[in-house]
Amino acid sequence: MNILFFGPNGSGKGTQGAIIKERLKIPHIETGVIFRENISKGTELGKMARSSIDRGELVSDEITIPMVLNRLKEDDCINGWLLDGFPRNLNQAVKLNEALMREGIDADVLIEIILDREIAKKRIMGRRICVNDNNHPNNINIEAIRPDGDKCRICGGELRKRDDDQDEAAIDKRHDIYYDTENGTIAAVTYYKDLSDKRGVPAIVELDGKNSVEEVTKELIEKLGNVSSK
Repeated sequence: MNILFFGPNGSGKGTQGAIIKERLKIPHIETGVIFRENISKGTELGKMARSSIDRGELVSDEITIPMVLNRLKEDDCINGWLLDGFPRNLNQAVKLNEALMREGIDADVLIEIILDREIAKKRIMGRRICVNDNNHPNNINIEAIRPDGDKCRICGGELRKRDDDQDEAAIDKRHDIYYDTENGTIAAVTYYKDLSDKRGVPAIVELDGKNSVEEVTKELIEKLGNVSSK
């Protein structure tokens, strides 16, 4: 099963992506990792990406999309893949779809975690990291996982804030891109939904991000099961 995965920062997308990867036994692919691998291996695309980064520029779609496509064609993707964090905007969505079509590859499913922007922001700013285990869930703005004062709700360890979680300007900038309905990530999601209406693929799975992690996981598993049984 080939999956495109969307959700704003603060929606719990990373947690659910890990569950999908384990459940379906498919690679969880992120563009940041693809960049680092190509640069470290000194591929031609990696050298071009490094040149852009060194100049302080964004890596162009003409470099990024071939990198992504090469990754999706590797042997571990033969039974499917989960592409997370790309495309980020409408233009990338169109170009990626064209590239996949040329290769005869379908995106079978689009998963979207839907969450109000203000709730997403509060969740990011409410995250607290346990010094003993950063997988222990603690968030002062989510009742179900609210810590006991300044101690981890799981082990009682000390809690710390991540600096980037408290940078409102940076959070707003990322969310400006995601929630842009004209050219941003939401526009990309709408593009794929229009394709689904016309072609029948990708199948659309929408999840209510306001729910707890466990509730979102349950909804995800149920809806993926319905898709795979069709």
